[in-house]
Amino acid sequence: MHQKTIQLALELGVRGEAPSDQLEGSEPGSAASDTPTSAQERPPSMAAGAHAPDFMEAITSPANMRRALKRVRSNKGSPGVDGMTVDDLVKHLHEAWPGIRALLLSGDYHPQPIRRVEIPKPDGGVRQLGIPTALDRLIQQAVLQLLDQLYDPTFSPNSYGFRPGKSAHQALEASRQHVASGHNWVVDMDLEKFFDHVNHDLLMGRLAKRITDKRLLTLIRRYLEAGALVDGVVVTRYEGTPQGGPLSPLLANILLDDLDKILERRGLRFCRYADDCNIYVKSRRAGERVMASLVAFLERKLHLKVNASKSAVARPKDRKFLGERVLSGGENTYLGVHPKSVKRLEDKVRQITRRNRGVTFEQVLSELRSATMGWVNYHRHTRCANQLKRLDEWIRRRLRCYRWKQWKRPKARARNLRRLGIGRWLAYGAAYNGHGPWTIAGCPAMTQALTNQRLKDEGFESLYERYLALASE
Repeated sequence: MHQKTIQLALELGVRGEAPSDQLEGSEPGSAASDTPTSAQERPPSMAAGAHAPDFMEAITSPANMRRALKRVRSNKGSPGVDGMTVDDLVKHLHEAWPGIRALLLSGDYHPQPIRRVEIPKPDGGVRQLGIPTALDRLIQQAVLQLLDQLYDPTFSPNSYGFRPGKSAHQALEASRQHVASGHNWVVDMDLEKFFDHVNHDLLMGRLAKRITDKRLLTLIRRYLEAGALVDGVVVTRYEGTPQGGPLSPLLANILLDDLDKILERRGLRFCRYADDCNIYVKSRRAGERVMASLVAFLERKLHLKVNASKSAVARPKDRKFLGERVLSGGENTYLGVHPKSVKRLEDKVRQITRRNRGVTFEQVLSELRSATMGWVNYHRHTRCANQLKRLDEWIRRRLRCYRWKQWKRPKARARNLRRLGIGRWLAYGAAYNGHGPWTIAGCPAMTQALTNQRLKDEGFESLYERYLALASE
């Protein structure tokens, strides 16, 4: 009987008449569009009603929750401390949503602890992620959708991180334009463990200036203070906005909007992507003055610490911004891939093509495609054709090494070379010469046996060819 009641509510919801206490649809992700079409389905806008006391009613409205669930399902993500997957969440909401909504509206909802995960940073150390439960990700996403309407229009156009219609590529292009205009010194500021050190009271004060719904403020405070499960023990958190939840990037932008505003008042050219901020000036001396004043502002006003060892005033070509750097100057200014980004890709390729992995050649090629094609897509707007040619040659040689190692014994190596069309004496000479795999991979026997075309036929995708294809689109 209960299931029939839910189905009836869903059918009504399709016509825009769903009851306010019921999530519309068992699978809102199957909706035709993220954007509601009918007036009844359209989520309430908070842009004109920042101080509306019914903010939580707008957040928990069926249309807003449907959009939130669609986004959470599309993002997938790992389970939190309760082990509930996104698919399990859909089933759970059939039974539990009316009670959860009632708790949210009464201000009595308490988030579960986050699951702490550590991932290594490219330059050493670890980055701590906090994975909320699937239910808490859904609620955070619903809150984010309404807060975005309220805050995003007021953010600086020079802020590019985690904002609708903004991207890392736009930030990089803006940085190139700043350098091309003659601002060829950069103040590169690195905030030390920013997401771990956000002051809760300071952030809540910023939010309270524009939101008077106490229930929403209480909910956000609880998300900030939700403990982390470490080795079976919940550790209380007194500062920071843990990376991993949908709401954290917006909260970071709200706090750092103070930095944007002071830079704008000073007439400075800058690009900020989350906690990564570059300010462009015309001389080293001007850069040092800006650096000194901003360090004082960040530490005194926002209680944030600047990492002196990773911050500097330098030429743009010597600093990495979002994996790239600005090269040359004047009209010939262009973006290039930073050497550290190339090294990161090379390290990943080394891991994938490690000769003692013991996986099939097909799996190696599949993993290579995933790693390299995404990298090329990201850097497609840079000048890196020659780098990609060199990377192609190096990766092909590593693939030949992998094949050689798979063949194991000299007799099998000679037989496989013969099967691939290599003459008898050349095949046996390579198989029994005693050199290591890297040397053999570059010899005529292997380059003629595993030609570039043959590797392509087997599944290797050239970085250079992908780059040219993207450039022609």
